[in-house]
Amino acid sequence: MTTSSPTVGALLRAWRERRGISQLELAGRADSSSRHISFVETGRSRPSEEMVLRLADRLDVPVRERNSLLLAAGYAPRYGQTALDDPSMETLREGIERLLTGYEPYPALVVDATYDVVAANRGIVMLLDGLPEHLLTPPLNAMRITLHPEGLAPRIRNLAQWRGHLLAQMERQIALARSEPLRALYEEVSSYPVAERADDGEPRAPVASIALPLVIEHDGHLLSFVSSIATFNTPMDVTVAELAIETMLPADPATVKYLRSLGG
Repeated sequence: MTTSSPTVGALLRAWRERRGISQLELAGRADSSSRHISFVETGRSRPSEEMVLRLADRLDVPVRERNSLLLAAGYAPRYGQTALDDPSMETLREGIERLLTGYEPYPALVVDATYDVVAANRGIVMLLDGLPEHLLTPPLNAMRITLHPEGLAPRIRNLAQWRGHLLAQMERQIALARSEPLRALYEEVSSYPVAERADDGEPRAPVASIALPLVIEHDGHLLSFVSSIATFNTPMDVTVAELAIETMLPADPATVKYLRSLGG
């Protein structure tokens, strides 16, 4: 007994519906016609390799899933998936290391599609000081370390706000990509118990109003950060496409002064 795989038309229709756009709108974006889009989705027309990639681009389909679309349409995958420790990735690894080191003493790290940490600088190591060994055993997971009741969660002053921000971020990613590992991680970290604390909510120290800050204690000091996340433009490799570089920008002068004092 065999189970047939989804057709390229069915996959494209699912992505279009997930993005909430009509066949007419997609046709306009892809310089095609709604009739042709309809024929592709129903299997009456087989799209060319170029059309598959164009539709995937207009639908903002993740690089990993673009390979699935190509295979479903009868074409070879276009995007490789190279391990970060592969010799061909040496230039990328060196570039990431220079970026993270250059950002010190402020925290910065690189995570993959499921928030496993692939690189981090001394600023991050400083924040993780004193965490239990079971959370620091590779592969470290940024979401697990942050939200676990034995992790950073007890140190975060505005935990309710920051936890809500992180879970909402994961929900958006799950809605945009079919990722069972990411969904499993979400189910795990969202189920962690959240201890109530009297000072939870509005942070007591002045913080920047430009974005929601992470307000966290470290060695008796209250630190405030604004997070920025960057990805690589037009990646041609699945591994590179799924990397995200997060930098923590100090949100007040006191945080700048304290981190610089630690950095010597």
